[in-house]
Order: sequence, then structure tokens, then C-alpha cells
Amino acid sequence: MCRLTQIAARRKVHRLPDQKHDPATNAHTNGRFSAVRVLIFDLDGTLIDSETDLVLSVNATLEHMGQQPLPQDVVRGYIGRGAAALIRSSLGASVTDAQAEEGHEFFLAYYRRHMLDHTVTYPGVREALDALAPYKMAVLTNKPVRFSEAILHGLGLADHFQFVFGGNSFEKKKPDPMGVEILLHNFSVQPSEAMMVGDSSVDVETARNSGIYACGVSYGLGFESMRACPPDIMLHSLVDLPAHLAPGAKA
Repeated sequence: MCRLTQIAARRKVHRLPDQKHDPATNAHTNGRFSAVRVLIFDLDGTLIDSETDLVLSVNATLEHMGQQPLPQDVVRGYIGRGAAALIRSSLGASVTDAQAEEGHEFFLAYYRRHMLDHTVTYPGVREALDALAPYKMAVLTNKPVRFSEAILHGLGLADHFQFVFGGNSFEKKKPDPMGVEILLHNFSVQPSEAMMVGDSSVDVETARNSGIYACGVSYGLGFESMRACPPDIMLHSLVDLPAHLAPGAKA
């Protein structure tokens, strides 16, 4: 079930008009997103295919902690809520706080050395970002910000984004709306002028909690989670996004 977090209940969330979902196909949107001027992208599973490096780093951590490796599909299900949550989930329910901290520190050190061994952009991402150049763009991820910036620079994507915020950039991570709210302020736009683009329910929840549009991509790590938490539009390739936005939008 898609959960609007308790934050949304406590705060006054700006609701978008005509907030219907069309998750299944690239159906006509009839200018519904014509006001969008800002695009906020998730990183892992949306712009970059980092699954192999993350899984290898998790299993290296488990080996360091004296545990058996996990299958790739199990680790995939833990990705999306930050490195600390990833390691705690991978170590299992009986893990102590001290063990989780030790594992987290090992993971960060290992991943720092190996985060670009196998990581690549998804097909169509570079072409899509070039086509979306008239828009203001940012990255909002739960990955630590220094890792995010290093990967974006290493893959030659950094110049597309005015801001890059990670899971340790603010007091709270996605799906809390804090990061989006700061980006809306930085870009001087209203919620109805922004869209979150991501691959999982975490990104959809973030958009809902912030009152902005949600665009899902089906090729990433968290597609299954979006079945119960559908975005406003689902894309099978990021190159399809410009056609759903206003042509010639100006930043």
C-alpha cells in the first residue's frame, strides 16, 4: 500500500489539481505537466545502474561480519532508503546497533573504492538529459552526497544538475519532503511546477508528501514497489519524458 507518511498529515501539503494516475503506459497527458519547470531525479535505479556494485559491496560487508552472502534480488529489495538502512536490513533482524555501525562503516569504505567498477548510466539517460537541458534539474537521493557527486562526475553527468543532495544532506531522508521543499525554495518554484523522477515507491511517496508530480521509471530497482504506489506517469525509457512536458520550457 502506498503510504503518505505521517509528515503529510501533520503538514499542509499542496495538492495538485486533477491528480490522477496513469502508471501503466505512456498515455497522452493532454498538457497536464505543462507547468513543470523543475525536475528532481533519484539516482540509483533512475539515472544509474549501480546494482552490481551495491550488491558486491553489501556481500563484502557480510563476509567481513562473518555472514553468508545474500542473493542479488534480496539485496535489491533493500536498496533505496540509504546506506545505513541497506546494511542493517542485510545483516538481519538480530543485528545489534554496534554491529550495524561496524558494518555501515566497512560498507562505506569498500563502496567508496568500488562504486564505479560496474556502474553505468541506463540506456537513454544521456540523451534524455540533453533534451531536458531547458529545465532546471537536481538530484535528490538517499545515497551519501559525496558518493553521489563522485559518481555523477565520474560518469560525466554532473553538469546537468544545479543541485545534488544526498541522504546526509539534511536532517531527514526521502520520503520526508524536506529535500524537495528546500529545492523548491532554491529554484523559486511552486509544487505544481516540479516533478520527482524515480524508480521506487520511496520516490513516489516523496512526491506525494511534497505535493509535486511523480514520474516513475519501470527499468530500475524498485518497480514492484510502485504497483501499490503508482506515480502520475510511468515511463519505460527516460527519453520519453520530454514529450510529456511542455515543448521549449524555459528555466
